Amino acid sequence: MFKKIIKAGHRKPSKSDANDPYAYGYGPPGGRNSGSVSTPNVVVNHASRAGPATLGPNSGGPTAIPPMAPPSGTIDPLPLFRDVPVSERQSLFIRKLQICCFQFDFSDTLKSVREKEIKRQSLLELVDFIQSGSGKITETCQEEMIKMVSVNIFRCLPPASHENTGQETTDPEEEEPYLEPSWPHLQLVYELLLRYVVSSDTDTKVAKRYIDHWFVLKLLDLFDSEDPREREYLKTILHRIYGKFMVHRPFIRKAINNIFYRFIYETERHSGIGELLEILGSIINGFALPMKEEHKLFLVRALIPLHKPKPIALYHQQLSYCITQFVEKDYKLADTVIRGLLKYWPVTNCQKEVLFLGELEEVLEATQSAEFQRCMVPLFRQIARCLNSFHFQVAERALFFWNNEHIVSLIAQNRGVILPIIFEALEKNIQSHWNQAVHGLTVNVRKMFLEMDAELFEECQRQYVENEGRAREVEEQRELTWKKLADFAAQSTGEDMVTV
Repeated sequence: MFKKIIKAGHRKPSKSDANDPYAYGYGPPGGRNSGSVSTPNVVVNHASRAGPATLGPNSGGPTAIPPMAPPSGTIDPLPLFRDVPVSERQSLFIRKLQICCFQFDFSDTLKSVREKEIKRQSLLELVDFIQSGSGKITETCQEEMIKMVSVNIFRCLPPASHENTGQETTDPEEEEPYLEPSWPHLQLVYELLLRYVVSSDTDTKVAKRYIDHWFVLKLLDLFDSEDPREREYLKTILHRIYGKFMVHRPFIRKAINNIFYRFIYETERHSGIGELLEILGSIINGFALPMKEEHKLFLVRALIPLHKPKPIALYHQQLSYCITQFVEKDYKLADTVIRGLLKYWPVTNCQKEVLFLGELEEVLEATQSAEFQRCMVPLFRQIARCLNSFHFQVAERALFFWNNEHIVSLIAQNRGVILPIIFEALEKNIQSHWNQAVHGLTVNVRKMFLEMDAELFEECQRQYVENEGRAREVEEQRELTWKKLADFAAQSTGEDMVTV
């Protein structure tokens, strides 16, 4: 990755709200989207568009506005680390950090070209210095480095296209992502932070003073960035912080929970839900058994309700993985998960139904017989409705369940309960479904049940014929009653009425 960065050089800035100073953190503190947060010698605007984050315990202290771009020609390149004695490298490290604190306007590619290149080269050298392990940096250097990182990455994110524009809310899947124009510098700052976190020379007892709860919250705010490149770096860095700083683990899980709650119950808008779920998938995989009650509550209160928002397609793959991990870790949770899926089952969104059916199959593969029996009645009532769906993808996806050996074995063990529930749906498909593929799959499933238990099949068929006969009799009686009422009304009023 580092070699790619070196080769990248300057990149053409992407389209953006380039003339808006707040978009890059240039505006005065507390501007537009949220209040400001102070750290020693730094004032940074909240990254989240949703509102201010809670301050950490170490975030107080004197404040100063981050240095803006200096007048042209006032920054001179510093010597390389290899060109100075070892005793002077720590002071050179700090001087390079100070240069990297300057902010530049990337909306104009011809502005401050020389200064931008000096900063880029300085960042490259800092990354190389940390990566090479040339020398263990002092605590003062670590503090200054985290300040520089904070100045560069913690900023107000530009508004999404549906915010403050007067436009109607559009489908998030159809929106073009905003690409950060300052990425040539921002990428290197993230790379420096990543190398610092993963370095074997980084002492967590010292580093946790600067990578504290406030810093973690600000990182989490940035997950709402529309730039997928930035979210990818944030995902890797936060995952590494979670692995290295054990003291932060409960706090990180709780903070992610809060993001999910706000997304589910308030905004239904967040760019980084998929990346956060990817991190959680790895975390869940490492949960010890027996599983803590806290983790089970997280499943019930956060993960399962994440099936509710409309833009679920953007993060469903990661969500499905997390849900399946829980069931594989503790098979007793299968009943809870399946009933949760049924609770949030879509009524009119067919594409969402297809996603639910795919996830349901993965969960059923990890479900044991006892848990299956607890939820099979409401489960197969829903599957029967899916079998009769006019959307052929929904019906087809439901019929694919009978291609799964484990699910077929569970159905076979409980066929006495399941076949009577879905028999009518199978017969309706064979008689009247418009799609030939669905019709053929239904015939195969019907044949499978017949071979599984011919006696039960015939009994279900007999009951189905009886029910159909009774239904026809009721319909005929209803039509007869209406005819009598029409005839009586015609006789009472003396009017000529035509009866059909």
